[in-house]
Amino acid sequence: MNSERILSSSSFNLLKSLILVVDDDRAVRMQLRHWLEAEGYRVVEAADGAACLSAYEQEHPDLVLLDIILPDQDGLECCKQIQRMSGGSYTPILMMTGCEDEASINRAFAWGAMDYIVKPIAWSILRHRLRRLLQDSRRNRNLETENQQLMRLATLDSLTQIPNRRRFDEHLDAMWRQMVREGGLISMVIGDVDFFKAYNDTYGHPSGDQCLQTIAKALSRCCHRPLDLVARYGGEEFGIILPQTDLKGALNLTASMKVAIEALQLPHRESLVDDFVTMSFGAAAVRPSVNMWSGLLLEATDELLYKAKAAGRKQTCGIEI
Repeated sequence: MNSERILSSSSFNLLKSLILVVDDDRAVRMQLRHWLEAEGYRVVEAADGAACLSAYEQEHPDLVLLDIILPDQDGLECCKQIQRMSGGSYTPILMMTGCEDEASINRAFAWGAMDYIVKPIAWSILRHRLRRLLQDSRRNRNLETENQQLMRLATLDSLTQIPNRRRFDEHLDAMWRQMVREGGLISMVIGDVDFFKAYNDTYGHPSGDQCLQTIAKALSRCCHRPLDLVARYGGEEFGIILPQTDLKGALNLTASMKVAIEALQLPHRESLVDDFVTMSFGAAAVRPSVNMWSGLLLEATDELLYKAKAAGRKQTCGIEI
């Protein structure tokens, strides 16, 4: 076979890609392995559908070269299973077929194949289809990564590097619906830095920014469960969402947060309640139902925060709705 290699800059970047070759004919697999390795690819083989799925799960190949006819199951069904296992990630599948059976080819595309090639294989055609599919796959994966990064930035507060108000609202909505389904309690805490305007006026806005960054880290360290969320609610206010948490649990966490903030010993000579930075908190808990709106919890928590501030700051007001 002619295995001349054309190494452009784009193809060079695809070298060492792992290709899973699935064919029940050992001679075909050996021939494909020889040619693919000569082209610079890494190869793993499977002789049937079960071995294919096992190798896919273990090896996470960059591309699957899959025969349409396998001894233990239809190659098209195998293609379908691979797409399910991939969890939505972009794994290109190139089907191999002994004839241009239009119905089978249409089914292959419908079940996730990206292209097909007819046996006996023309190596020059296979070369270009592999490169194109791998390049498309890489572009799609890069695009997914970029989109995830953009989404992360869109829901991250640029100053404190914790979730922003948008993420807070999204998480509240999601956890509210989950608690409705599970019949669980959800608590919310909103904390406000006491006399923060006076802090900014006294120490300057750069110091104020640093103060908020330090507080954000301290509050975040107090929350350890995966579904708990600490966010910058706005200005010098921080919001905490606590699924599956009653009022007692929320108040215990708030007490820990107060201790953590006071332990920072951030000087605040203009505070009327302490020589250091302190916070006031409002905390509320509710068992959501289909007839309730999540804004009810938000409004109650916000009102409790203002009660804590009106009562002299550096304290917590809480209620179970």
